[in-house]
Amino acid sequence: MKEYTNVDAYIQDQPSEKQYLLKEIRKHLLKVVPDATEAIKYGMPTLVLHGNLVHYAAQKNHIGYYPAPSGITAFKNELQPYHTSKGAIQFPIDQPIPYDLIAKIAIFRKEENLNKMASKN
Repeated sequence: MKEYTNVDAYIQDQPSEKQYLLKEIRKHLLKVVPDATEAIKYGMPTLVLHGNLVHYAAQKNHIGYYPAPSGITAFKNELQPYHTSKGAIQFPIDQPIPYDLIAKIAIFRKEENLNKMASKN
């Protein structure tokens, strides 16, 4: 697996048709969680705020979105059209990407991480 030092390098290294999708996901995520920082974790772009919020990545036929199991469970009804597993969602690249849903899940994960931090204090 190629190692990336930042999100820009990761996106730039993807095929052009996937670069647009990744840039749009990134834009929507940073709009709803502007206080998060970006990192590369597990070889993928990651938003971090008091721990990992979400990861996303270009795969062969889909964009993978990894919001932790809680992010999938909380939105299971809205995620029915997509293939999911315990910690991953697959958004096919030949179908419209649900940017609003991606953003809602990120907001949920932000609140979850903030609540965990508050309960530790």
